[in-house]
Amino acid sequence: MSTVPGPMRIPPLLTELNTDFWTGGLEGELRIQRCTHCATYHHPPTSVCRNCLRGGLTAQAVSGTATVMAFTINHHQWSPTATTEPYVIAIVELPEQDGLRITTNIVNCDVRDVHIDMPVRVVFEPLADVALPLFEPDR
Repeated sequence: MSTVPGPMRIPPLLTELNTDFWTGGLEGELRIQRCTHCATYHHPPTSVCRNCLRGGLTAQAVSGTATVMAFTINHHQWSPTATTEPYVIAIVELPEQDGLRITTNIVNCDVRDVHIDMPVRVVFEPLADVALPLFEPDR
């Protein structure tokens, strides 16, 4: 679980396509949609495979490790109830497939320690009926 103050969290709107992604963390799994025909992963979830243009996509648990590809440190309080502490917004790439990326927060470390190519692993923050996938340094 995240122990570093972060941004105010708003629960996502669950849909038929994204429910597995948002609820997988309740069972300790990062679930990413994958095509049953060509095995291509997709994030964000979609109703048709962007590779083979067929249906038949299912959620599959992945390793939960990733690499920081890009990041920014937010220093501005965007809501009266949001944290005043700086926090990291990052794009991480999962090793399961080139280009398989998630936008997330990097937590449980000093924001000044985050860097490109940093190895990270998923941690989940429960929120309402979901678990938000955040990432922390993989030491």
